[in-house]
Amino acid sequence: MSAPITALLDGETVTAVAGEVWSALVGEEEYLLPGYGPVAPPVDGPSAWVTVTGPWDGVVVLTCAASGTADLARSVLQLDDDEQPTAEDVDDVLRELANILGGNVKSLLPGPSALGLPETGPAPLRAEDADTCRVSASWRGHDLAITIQGASEAPLTTTEVPT
Repeated sequence: MSAPITALLDGETVTAVAGEVWSALVGEEEYLLPGYGPVAPPVDGPSAWVTVTGPWDGVVVLTCAASGTADLARSVLQLDDDEQPTAEDVDDVLRELANILGGNVKSLLPGPSALGLPETGPAPLRAEDADTCRVSASWRGHDLAITIQGASEAPLTTTEVPT
């Protein structure tokens, strides 16, 4: 069994990495503001994630408030303010952000490690928090959460979405 993510990375490091990714992909003048407190509040919105496998196995998850996803897609895709991004545009942007964030996190972990393909949907959940690092942030007043969580003995599951 490998060391828990909390022994390998701290929230301050994850926040710094996320800020660099944000500036590079969303825009140099677009700032990701760190949240406050030791525990990220839940964010109600879509998520994208990538798996990391190697000496540490887990998932890097980015969750954005639903209210900010269209603005985020417009910014990354450099669309005009009056252009409405498609659902596919939003998914592509979230997957790309999660992929780049996951790659940067992977580079800080013991290796060799590999990244899985980015996915979108309801955020994967874990039963235990012992191997989890969560940080909160905001962009243009929209909440974001970044969760780096180890793989549990049981397979990762997703949240139930009411139909």
